[in-house]
Amino acid sequence: MKVLLVCGSPNEHGCTYTALDVIKETLAREGIEAHHFHIGKKPISGCIACRKCAELGRCVFDDKVNEFTRLAAEYDGFVFGSPVYYAGMNGSMMSFMDRVFYSSSKSGKAPFYLKPAAAVVSARRAGTTAAIDQLNKYFLYAQMPIISSRYWNMVHGNTPEEVKQDTEGLQIMRVLARNMAWFLKIKEAGEKAGIKPPEGEERISFNYIR
Repeated sequence: MKVLLVCGSPNEHGCTYTALDVIKETLAREGIEAHHFHIGKKPISGCIACRKCAELGRCVFDDKVNEFTRLAAEYDGFVFGSPVYYAGMNGSMMSFMDRVFYSSSKSGKAPFYLKPAAAVVSARRAGTTAAIDQLNKYFLYAQMPIISSRYWNMVHGNTPEEVKQDTEGLQIMRVLARNMAWFLKIKEAGEKAGIKPPEGEERISFNYIR
């Protein structure tokens, strides 16, 4: 079993990475393999609603978004981490998430269906819960079970060194990782026991204006 840890910060080894790395270390102790994925510093375009993803099976812009969605099918769970700048996830992470989840839903490949996900955010002081709400909405749309901790999944600090002093935040990351590991093991046991995924239905899209 493998978990992919997505760092939405432009700083590859900054505060968000520090939180995700605690999760990686704890998952390893639970026998779960985890890898980091950094979205990078290059500009990430937002979705332009061209709908080419339905035709191509990928986003029309071939960048970190497509690199990630190609990897996604290989993983059993995901943690998406974002820094908080203005009471929400940072701009590049929002563009990344919009295009990842839109293109994957339109391509018909469904790489996230029933795979557990968690949102992790990092802030100097405030805006964390709004960013968590934003991230969780992608998981809800993609039918991904959301993994929680004993508090909201956040760390505080202006530098990685300050984050490492946030003992409560680090504990939240450890509990989150153990909850993720437990869910993955339960899911695997259920599959081995022959428990099938829920029966699906063809999506209904209803427009109020006819």
